[in-house]
Amino acid sequence: MSAAEGPLVVGVDTSTQSTKALVVDVATGEVVASGQAPHTVSSGAGRESDPLQWWDALREALHQCGDAAREAAAVSVAGQQHGLVTLDAQGAPVRPALLWNDVRSAPQAGRLVEELGGPKAWAERTGSVPGPSITVTKWAWLAEHEPESVRATASVRLPHDYLTGLLTGLGTTDRGDASGTGWWASGTEAYDEEVLGHVGLDPALLPRVVRPGEVVGTVRDSGDLPFAKGTLVAPGTGDNAAAALGLGLRPGTAVLSLGTSGTVYAVSTRRPADPTGTVAGFADARGDWLPLACTLNCTLAVDRVAALLGMDREAVEPGTSVTLLPYLDGERTPALPHASGLLHGLRHDTTKGQLLQAAYDGAVHSLLGALDLVLDEDADRSAPLLLIGGGARGKAWQETVRRLSGRAVQVPEAKELVALGAAAQAAGVLTGEDPAAVARRWNTARGPILDAGERDEAALARIAGVISDAAPLLEREADQR
Repeated sequence: MSAAEGPLVVGVDTSTQSTKALVVDVATGEVVASGQAPHTVSSGAGRESDPLQWWDALREALHQCGDAAREAAAVSVAGQQHGLVTLDAQGAPVRPALLWNDVRSAPQAGRLVEELGGPKAWAERTGSVPGPSITVTKWAWLAEHEPESVRATASVRLPHDYLTGLLTGLGTTDRGDASGTGWWASGTEAYDEEVLGHVGLDPALLPRVVRPGEVVGTVRDSGDLPFAKGTLVAPGTGDNAAAALGLGLRPGTAVLSLGTSGTVYAVSTRRPADPTGTVAGFADARGDWLPLACTLNCTLAVDRVAALLGMDREAVEPGTSVTLLPYLDGERTPALPHASGLLHGLRHDTTKGQLLQAAYDGAVHSLLGALDLVLDEDADRSAPLLLIGGGARGKAWQETVRRLSGRAVQVPEAKELVALGAAAQAAGVLTGEDPAAVARRWNTARGPILDAGERDEAALARIAGVISDAAPLLEREADQR
């Protein structure tokens, strides 16, 4: 470990696939140690994970950090959003957590929207129109399909809340993650009792929503964690809000995050309320807002297409007139929860590389379609798009975003921005600084800029036409095929 100039903090990212921990020097932003351990996710109709494995993965990741973790003065946990964690009276999981990409609650989502005033009312109430990703729909699904699990539940948490609670022994969450539940009202910044009453969820089961910058507790005495007793614990937040902190985002700068899911977002000072449901009106972790559009199918879907073709993910070829909609897990943007992948325009001379490029095009088209809705009217649409996430360093992803957006693309050199954002939040509770200002001081957004090129309007129009023409097929439920 190199000599640190200032105190050390730990930032944690508990994502869909793994938990990562970074030990960061508050003075310089240098990552002095890191660790990572994997998770498993169920396959089939649902997407579930045992929360206990998140705790095991956190302990393993922290132990990989060695002595540096023992010297940390503060820690913060960021995590995958929306997941429904149900705990019994002893704090043990009642059942595996229903993850954000479990779309079995699509029928419940539709009914909730209709029963509580329609899309516009929901957008004004909670900032978002609930789709099957939103936590309240998962609770409604659980109540309908597993009432015995609901009866056994003594507390309800989100993934980051669960780990923060194991660290502190307290039940807390933050406004950023709470805003993705569907039961937190963005106008009043409090739990919505009407929504909770409608789905039969006692507000006493929910965690306290702490203020940005509040110390939520200290690490309790636990012999299996490499923390000193009394280490400060920050509020934590959802993964996208943490990445926004990690970049030190100012209002109006657009971010495309290419991970298991794909997201487009920007910090805004205005509370969003999109009645179409395309943009989720999330809160950020500081006191502003984080309008966001999400696609279910991004890097994982494109990698699956590459695997089916027996190709390296970078082996794309230009010149394709094929359209491939990689909706392998249904889709959220556009709202097609029952869709599956669709291929159109295949010819004798179509190559495997062109098919793979079409998968990239289909995934990026979904993200760019929501970009104008995410940005405020006064945002600079000529500024570079910040490209982050696991796919951001792939040349095929970079070139596809450049070609279909017609905008310059900046790829930050900093890795693990969610964990870095959590570290900046931990630094903020330690020093009293604005965590976004901490990240700007660390210069986390620094990275090469790829010049803008001509926008591929023909490809965009072709993909949009296929989506429109295939709407009846894409909207069918699986048992209708």
